[in-house]
Order: sequence, then structure tokens, then C-alpha cells
Amino acid sequence: MKGNILIINTGSTTTKLGYYSDGNRVFDEKLEHTAADVAKYPSVMDQSDMRRQAIKDFMASRGIPLEDVDIVMARGGLIVPVITGVYNVNQDMRDVLFSGRDGVHACNLSAILADDIAGEINKIRASKGLTPRFGTTTAYIADPPMADEMLPECRMGGIPEFTRKTLFHALNSRAIVRRYLKEHGKTANDATLIVAHMGGGATISLHKNGRVLDVNHGLGGDGPITPERAGCCPPFELIDMCFSGKYTKDEIKKKLVGRGGAVAYFGTNSMIDVQKLADEGNELAQTFLKAYVLNICKYIASMSATADGKVDAILLTGGIAHSERLMDAIKAKIGFIAPVEVFPGEDEIASLAENGYLILSGSVKIHTYNKDRIIED
Repeated sequence: MKGNILIINTGSTTTKLGYYSDGNRVFDEKLEHTAADVAKYPSVMDQSDMRRQAIKDFMASRGIPLEDVDIVMARGGLIVPVITGVYNVNQDMRDVLFSGRDGVHACNLSAILADDIAGEINKIRASKGLTPRFGTTTAYIADPPMADEMLPECRMGGIPEFTRKTLFHALNSRAIVRRYLKEHGKTANDATLIVAHMGGGATISLHKNGRVLDVNHGLGGDGPITPERAGCCPPFELIDMCFSGKYTKDEIKKKLVGRGGAVAYFGTNSMIDVQKLADEGNELAQTFLKAYVLNICKYIASMSATADGKVDAILLTGGIAHSERLMDAIKAKIGFIAPVEVFPGEDEIASLAENGYLILSGSVKIHTYNKDRIIED
């Protein structure tokens, strides 16, 4: 693999950077932004200049000239309509990310920074009369979290106002699919796979012939119980809570996402802590672990129904996949559907680098984002 790739992944108070040279990881760094730094700006999107300078300063401290960068990869932001795959950052994408039309999140800044830095790289090269190895340096995103390839029957809700939407760990899930295919000697993505990504939230996705046909919404209250999520709730009880006068709209949302699951029961989002409590004889913790496993398995089983039961493998990934105890419990419940393989953890930086080298080698299709139209193959 040839080429130098800079990778940008923005969080609320951090900017994660990665740099790969000819296929080798040179660094994987997390730039911390203090509360005082962040407080100076009305919104995360207003932090663009500050974060861009921090990236440039760090690159300089590592002795890497910006003009050495051949391609800039960024974490995908909240944009619709899109399908999975690789997109060049264009003005339509910038407009939607800046405005927050489809959602406000720190990840929206990643593509903006990548595009701005790519522009600077091209200006530096032009001023120095340098000829780029791979042509003009361009910024790209890969597998944005709101990618939607769901079957129409999966998208339909019980009433017209409740259309099912997607927001899932697309980047890691698709990377795990590619890894599975490679490890099994498959040169074509013609498999039907269920990927369960388990972290603070959980998303269960059905991958068939390179498309994601069904998935839950990891931030919208649609899904299993997790360390931080309440999962799907009884509607009438939720309605009563909403109109009880005890909580604001934001407080109820936080109870569902952020303060639900293990946080609500035990005050921690660490499944390691919950397992320790269970080992010490805490019956509530023991029951919670069983409920967690059952919830994950129910969603996996529902995806197998979407696939008419014809599933080649079930892939378990994410931070919680490090727990052999929980993975063994999940395998015991859903192993009847298909063989189960475990890929612990996640590495978004490596996944973006992988996509970057696919772009540089010309072996992947590049989509052009249109804010008003789904890109079709």
C-alpha cells in the first residue's frame, strides 16, 4: 500500500488523529481540548479554526510537513440521505454539517476540518511547485452513521409519523465484515452477515451482498438494553412519564440515552463493574446481565428473520466483545442461527485508513453527496 493518509475524528472535547505512511501506522493520537478552550465558542462548529490549528501544530511537532499528506479521511457526520460507502467532501455536505440540519454532533466537524486541511495542502504544494503523487489532495468520509439502505418494509413504522430511521456503527461494522470476508478467503462480498456492535450503545445490523438491509437506531431509543441505553420502552408508561410534569423533555431523553441501562440500575456504564457485582452475589446485577444478553440476542434473531433465516455468520464486536463471559452467553443463545465469531473492540482510525488506501488504489467507488437525493449504485 502506497500513500500517506491523515485521519481526523472529532469528539466533543477531543480530536483523534491518525497518520499512516505506505500502510504503516505512524501515530494514533488524541488531542484534548480543555473545558476553557471549548467554552470560548458558542457551538462545536465554531471551534473549526482552533482545532485546525491544533492539528497543524501537532503535525509540525511530529516533523511531518502537511504537503506530505496524499489524502485526508474523516469520520462521517450526521447527514441524510446516504447509503454506505465512500464520499468526497463537497459543498452540499459542508452546508448540511454546518447547519446541523440532520442532527448536531461533534462528529460533524470532522469532514469540515479534513476538507479545509486538504485545501491548505494543495495551496502549499502549488506555492512550492510540488507535483503530488496521487493528484489533488481530497477529503473523504467513509460509512457515515446515518447511512440508510433499509428495505422498505423495515423502514415502515406502525403509523405514518413513526418511520424507522438508522443511526449505527456503520464504520466499524462494515470494517468487521471486510475482515471476516478476508479471513475466510472470500473475494466478493456475497455473504449474509449479522453484526452486533456492543459498546455504551448497541446496534445490530444485517449485511447482505454489501448492503445493510436492516438496523436499529442506536441513539433514538430503538434497540436493546445497554450500559447507557434504556432500550425500547413500554409506550404507554413512557407517555405517562412524559406528561407527569416531573421531567423536562431533555431529562426524559437523557433517561433513555445516557442514563438508562446499567447507569440507571447501578450508577455505572461499565459492564466490568456490573459483572463484579454479579460475582459478589448481587442478584439484581445477575438478572441485568441475563437481560442484557437476552436483549442482544432478540435483536440478532429479528435480523435473521429479515434474512429469511439464511445467515452465513453472526459477528460480535465492540468494547463489550472483550468479555468472554458475555460473548459465550450470547453464543449459547443464538448459535442455532449461524456460526458466531467474535471481533473484540473497534478501531475507527484503522477503518478510515483502510478506506483511504482503497481510494488511493482505485478499488472502491466514490459517491458524490447530494443533500436532497439518495445516491444509488
